[in-house]
Amino acid sequence: MTIRAALFDFSGTLFRLEHPGLESNGDLMRALTAPVGIADGVDPELADAWFRRDLDPEVHRWVHVKVLRDALVPDAEAFYEQLISPESWRPYPDVKATLEHLVDVPVAVVSNIGWDIRSVFELHGLTHLVDEFVLSYEEGVVKPDPKIFTTACERLGVAPANAVMVGDSAEADGGAEAVGCSFRLVNPVPTSDRPTALLDVARTIPV
Repeated sequence: MTIRAALFDFSGTLFRLEHPGLESNGDLMRALTAPVGIADGVDPELADAWFRRDLDPEVHRWVHVKVLRDALVPDAEAFYEQLISPESWRPYPDVKATLEHLVDVPVAVVSNIGWDIRSVFELHGLTHLVDEFVLSYEEGVVKPDPKIFTTACERLGVAPANAVMVGDSAEADGGAEAVGCSFRLVNPVPTSDRPTALLDVARTIPV
């Protein structure tokens, strides 16, 4: 099978949220970056808002600030602003090399997210290597719903059977298999611990 397009997740795949205030609190880090479902440490009464956070920027802000306050983070509003700041997101070491390796096929970033991550790519000079951003809050649908993957493939002009989805969550990103995409899993470890995983995956793609 020839792959004619590549889809990438954002958080834990291409970039990782690496903020000093989170690195020392593993439970809070896991709660704020959980790809699907409600993470441990999040008040169950927030479940509805938590499930909708990546569909509405206002809900995203409100529920994250509430979780930060519950975790006794000082000045939760300001801390939230730092979390959605491009400077708080670090690219994995091989992101640029990976996207350049795939320069002959169209690439989409497919993300469950409640804010515009294009600014992160702009900060790191990577925007020109991405053809489409398919973001849940703009599309009204979140992974693993098949619609978000078919939307990405349609915009790239390829059939799902000729696309590969690369992500850190078998549950969320692996949902691409339901529409016929291939799937490759990477580990959302700190960026310093994963120097070549994306490039290793890219080199296995028969483009």
